[in-house]
Amino acid sequence: MTSTLKHDAVTGGDDATLIDHTGWIYWPIAFIARLPFAMMTVGVLMLVVAATGSVGLGGLTSAAVGIGVVIAGPLIGDLVDRHGQRRVLAPVGLANGILLAVFPLIVLSDVPEGVLLAAALAIGLTAPQAAAMSRSRLLTIISARLAPGRRAQTTSRIMAYESAADETAFVIGPFLVGILAALIAPWAPIAIAAVLSLAFVTAFALHPTARIVVVGGDADGADASPQRAPLREVFSAKVLVLVAATFAVGMFFGSTLTSLTAFAQAHGDEARAGLLYGLMGIGSAVLALGVVLLPARFALARRWIVFSLVVTMAAVGYSTADSLAAIIVWLLLMGLGVGPTLVTLFSLGGQRAPLGRAATTMTLLGSALTLAQALSSAVTGWLAEEVSLHVAMIVPAVAGVLVLTFGVVNAVAERRAATGSVAAAEQVAA
Repeated sequence: MTSTLKHDAVTGGDDATLIDHTGWIYWPIAFIARLPFAMMTVGVLMLVVAATGSVGLGGLTSAAVGIGVVIAGPLIGDLVDRHGQRRVLAPVGLANGILLAVFPLIVLSDVPEGVLLAAALAIGLTAPQAAAMSRSRLLTIISARLAPGRRAQTTSRIMAYESAADETAFVIGPFLVGILAALIAPWAPIAIAAVLSLAFVTAFALHPTARIVVVGGDADGADASPQRAPLREVFSAKVLVLVAATFAVGMFFGSTLTSLTAFAQAHGDEARAGLLYGLMGIGSAVLALGVVLLPARFALARRWIVFSLVVTMAAVGYSTADSLAAIIVWLLLMGLGVGPTLVTLFSLGGQRAPLGRAATTMTLLGSALTLAQALSSAVTGWLAEEVSLHVAMIVPAVAGVLVLTFGVVNAVAERRAATGSVAAAEQVAA
């Protein structure tokens, strides 16, 4: 990676740590900047369900948000790789905050469903994806500024931290949605998300660490690097298997959230869904942080299989639950697997990102996660209304099986590649 970081706070030589280069204030800003994204899907779903009484329409509206994210996400990532985060994220964050602020007015105005879906699509198109941008930004600083001996361990820790931060945000986000909806009104979570987007996404975009330049570029990265890998390399098989697995994780999230909403509605309190969903993130965040303690011999390919197996088994148990107590137990167990699985996928994404394409790769993974979350919300909502709640609660298990399957495919491909490398080395030696 050939990016360099230029801002006045950067000091120190080979002994400098990542925090020396970012400053302490970066971390709370980057964390809070991802909350609007974490609240968006849950808030939109619950607001529409509360206003219309339709879980199906709520799922469709949430899907529209995800479609917007997947359309715009890779484009935003490519623009960031070309022009730097500051120039791209600042206007995108402002637009997203304004659209979030207007959305409750649209929902409560009894407009046609088409207008509602178009507004949700616009929210997705302007989603800033602060989490993907933070990963990309930190990976660039690690590669450009840290001493070579620090890079591998720091990268592992940062990927674990970023995934844990995502999980924590997805815990706090649904809790905030549930609490604000219960204490104030269903529109309150989206209104708060709008304020957070306007304030903290803008602060994240303008932070000095966003002044990442490509070698030969200006202070904001306006010039393209001649050494940046072509875009087609992002769509290599080794990256696409990660995209497919991340899509399946998003499918797991969306189907779990929507089936929980249907379960809570069937028990007379859909606002409880956000609180229940947050329970899954407790163990997820703790285990995501704990990944850094795992030994290096427990390779990423094996972690993917082991932790996705935990997700699958717990999701099967969840699909058979018929009481609130059982739901809580299975949600906590699912969290123990999904956090480490996300850490593994994004760690592999950081390793496999082509030269100069970190932002594009990370936004592609983030877009797959969000699109699947939204589409599975729509499908699960339809199943809950038109088929049965039990069938809707099976979808998370299907998603878990897919994550596990892609993990096996990845492990087989890695083994074949390693065998081929050994054979080639032996031929050269001969």
